[in-house]
Amino acid sequence: MSESFSLADTLAVSDLQVYLSRAGRVEDGSVRLIAGSGVLAAYTAILYPRSLLDHIPTVLGLRTFVTDRATVFDAVVPTRSLLDRLARAADVPPGQDGEPEPIGIRLPLQVSTVTWAGITPPRGGWRKVGQTTALVLQRAAAEGIAEVAAAIPREAGEQLVQRVRGEVWGKPMPELEYVVAGAGFAAHSLGFVVEPDEIVTVHETGPWTRLTMRRGHVLVKRAAWSLRG
Repeated sequence: MSESFSLADTLAVSDLQVYLSRAGRVEDGSVRLIAGSGVLAAYTAILYPRSLLDHIPTVLGLRTFVTDRATVFDAVVPTRSLLDRLARAADVPPGQDGEPEPIGIRLPLQVSTVTWAGITPPRGGWRKVGQTTALVLQRAAAEGIAEVAAAIPREAGEQLVQRVRGEVWGKPMPELEYVVAGAGFAAHSLGFVVEPDEIVTVHETGPWTRLTMRRGHVLVKRAAWSLRG
């Protein structure tokens, strides 16, 4: 397994930094990196159940980057450690001819206790089932954030917080049947929705739904009891 990967230039490094920084504000934990066939897929967890009794949906963010075709690995690493390495890589000066060169980043030490990383979204087999707009996701995020804030007391315990978040983010969006509001929260939190009229395509395979935007993807694993499951 490769212990490092390369990104095309400092712009790609900056894009990955911004993505991971946004994800870290929601879940300051780990990122799953899967490299192969010249693509680096970076998965981050926005929402996921912490126990068998937790009904919060599994919602992941995904950004992809071009990397060396010979690089192959599947690793879960601490987000902060990777951000530190990206910051150092961004300071590397360009080549002698002034042209941008691929930037190598060494993987931090892996972690093995991340529960959501054991859930692997499929790479293929997706079929388009509909579309919506970024405005729908933005509205779901704004309404859900306000509802969560109003329902959780200042000194609330973790169990209550998780229950409220599960109830709010597990509700379907009225305009987008079978897609939970947590998908809108993820798209908003990761900076994937900026222009309200942007078209967002909806894809499905098995128990997974994918929302695809120009800036990235949101993946939702439907609960086992779902009518679409």
